[in-house]
Amino acid sequence: MKDRITTCYIALIILCFLFFSCHNSGNLKENIVSNPEKMDEQTSESIHELLDYALLNQGKTDDSTRLKYVLLVNSFYKENNYNSNWSKKEKWAPIADSLLLFLDNVKLYGLYPKDYHLKRLLNIKKILDTDSIQRMNAIQWSMADVIFTDVSIGILKDLKYGRLIKYGSSTAINDSSIKGKWLVNQLQLLMKQSSLSPYLNSIEPPYKGYQQLKGGIKRFLDSMDNRIYTYVKYPFKKNNPKDSLFFIRTVQKRLIESKCIMDTTGLPDSLHLAVAVKKFQKLKAVKQDGNISATLIRQLNNTDVEKFKRIAITLDRYKLLPDSMPEKFIWVNLPGYYLQVWDHDTVAFSSKIICGKPETRTPLLNSAISDMITYPTWTVPTSIIAKQYLPKLKSNPYYLAKIGLKLVTEKGVDVDPTKIKWSKYTKGIPFKVMQNSGDDNALGIIKFNFNNPFAVYLHDTNQRYLFKNSKRALSHGCVRVQEWEKLAFFIARNDSANLKPGDQLRYNTDSIHTWIAAKKHLRIDVKNKLRLFINYFSCEAKDGKIKFYEDIYSDDKELREKYFTDK
Repeated sequence: MKDRITTCYIALIILCFLFFSCHNSGNLKENIVSNPEKMDEQTSESIHELLDYALLNQGKTDDSTRLKYVLLVNSFYKENNYNSNWSKKEKWAPIADSLLLFLDNVKLYGLYPKDYHLKRLLNIKKILDTDSIQRMNAIQWSMADVIFTDVSIGILKDLKYGRLIKYGSSTAINDSSIKGKWLVNQLQLLMKQSSLSPYLNSIEPPYKGYQQLKGGIKRFLDSMDNRIYTYVKYPFKKNNPKDSLFFIRTVQKRLIESKCIMDTTGLPDSLHLAVAVKKFQKLKAVKQDGNISATLIRQLNNTDVEKFKRIAITLDRYKLLPDSMPEKFIWVNLPGYYLQVWDHDTVAFSSKIICGKPETRTPLLNSAISDMITYPTWTVPTSIIAKQYLPKLKSNPYYLAKIGLKLVTEKGVDVDPTKIKWSKYTKGIPFKVMQNSGDDNALGIIKFNFNNPFAVYLHDTNQRYLFKNSKRALSHGCVRVQEWEKLAFFIARNDSANLKPGDQLRYNTDSIHTWIAAKKHLRIDVKNKLRLFINYFSCEAKDGKIKFYEDIYSDDKELREKYFTDK
């Protein structure tokens, strides 16, 4: 009985060995086919075996290659009976050369060649083109075929959806997802194209800003400094000596690369480090204070290689927008500090804006203007009350009156602040703080409401002098609009132009003029709600040259460290 068990055990081991030998692509080194007419048949069988192995091994086809989209690749071949697509009878299909040419110029699309197995493909192609023995090896042709397919799916995905798909959507890309099915279908269409680039261009975002930014990449690349400088992560953990020491060493290394400090194995003292920082600041023609600050770190990291990452991130942000935009809409770009009103592919007008400070940032959102309020009142956000007003009320109950505000209940009844025991409140108060309408109101003359969960809106301001500042991240989260009057009149004219027969409109540009002149507090319902997009695009093309804005909320920094560290 024992011998029988042992025999069965040995037999099982042998069967397992044979199974994995047959299914391990690393062992499928040669499958020589002497007759080219039979190569496609053998390649098809090898493709099937390669994919079976890859599906069991998290996409790995051998020790050097892993398919990124193995489920989609398998779906594509399953629909095509595992036939080869990139070669026929030991000859490359024209589309294979087109794809390699595209990959050679892929940076013009804000993409990176290393993401698409380029070296591996070139190596396989060289072997098959120059080695007469390997050209008869079905394994090599099948390996090339599945890698070409995986690369094509990756390109389609990155051009259509971008690399920030996890950032913008929780929908996974697999063989059964909507995106996955779209990619497989597009690959089927791709294989039928006589020219690759026009087809790939057609799946990119159609927006003018995207096309202009992409069009400016060549000029940027032509003058780009391709040297890789050390990236300095900031902030560091101040209470962690190891982290702070690593930070100083990283800064030192970066300053060595710019020849601002001598190469040394030891750490420089604070004086030598300050001198090195001043040298770097002099190179950049900025204020030479010698301080290590967030501003300095941004300057250290503002290399051409990092700028290209910001271009790539911005192009991908466009891919998170809807497939098409409405005919008329408001576009707010926070890092650019501007608002644009678009009317049929034309900018009707632009306006400077003031947006939220980094600690009270303006949220990114899509909504629509629902109503306007002339001479609005202002209800102070609870965050401002807790952080700014409550500490001062504890020492001076007359503080609100001093700055033109009043205390009211939830129902709007006035409350005497001198009769409140402020010391018992720590995180907030059970009252509202309001400012009456008027020329001194923080919201200015008009407010534009839109549905959103953040209680923010567009509005005028009583601090119009701030629009002269180059850096305008100054608000508590709402967007202040310099050209508020143009915006109000555009909305009014749009409602008038879209008035249906029999409908009546209760306002127009003249009535808005009249109400403002009379300082009336009125709510104006917008009949044709104007779409609003508040976005974060830190670079754009101007006259063919790419302009970079400050990463005011460190959003690009976060995405760079999450998705682009190895680029």
